[in-house]
Amino acid sequence: MQKLKKKKSRIGGQQMTVARFAGSGGQGLMTSGRILAQAAGLYDWKIVVVTQSYGPEARGGAAKSEVCISEDPINNIKPSRIDVLVALNQLSCDKYIPDLKDEGILIGDSSYIDEPPRDDAFLFPFTYHCRDELGNPVVANIMALGYLLAVRDTASKDAVIKTIKQVFPQKFHKLNVKALEAGYAAAEKELKLREHEEEF
Repeated sequence: MQKLKKKKSRIGGQQMTVARFAGSGGQGLMTSGRILAQAAGLYDWKIVVVTQSYGPEARGGAAKSEVCISEDPINNIKPSRIDVLVALNQLSCDKYIPDLKDEGILIGDSSYIDEPPRDDAFLFPFTYHCRDELGNPVVANIMALGYLLAVRDTASKDAVIKTIKQVFPQKFHKLNVKALEAGYAAAEKELKLREHEEEF
């Protein structure tokens, strides 16, 4: 299955991909950013920069984690436009959609997003699926990360799995890897459907 054609930001003479995870505190956004950055940097040998922002409250307030990934040194760690937005609720989706490039990718959790601002958005009920199929909605952020890996060439899936096993205690490895694989599979299914529709 082919990923979407890779388009990168050109900032300060180098090319990079900018991915932002956004939602509310407690949804694992910082963890998603950390895992993606560590996988891309330590295992895929790319240059990465991670920035994080919390709302007024650590849990329940607005939060985002942004990862810049490049094969060259990164000069601008706060680009004004992003290539991928992974939004886990409606508020963060509405707040950050203006920062997404016209050709950028929007991935949203339809468990909490009822009105996607773009017709080409990739929507999947990550939270509900993890609750009903995996038995734990807490790993919705990891499932969304797996979805991202399938639609955009940011880091390899093998590198992310290795990182998951470093970040989480061993008793949580199976659940998180299962969530990642489920997200990846859901995205591949959607990409195949879109490719089929384009043929007609």
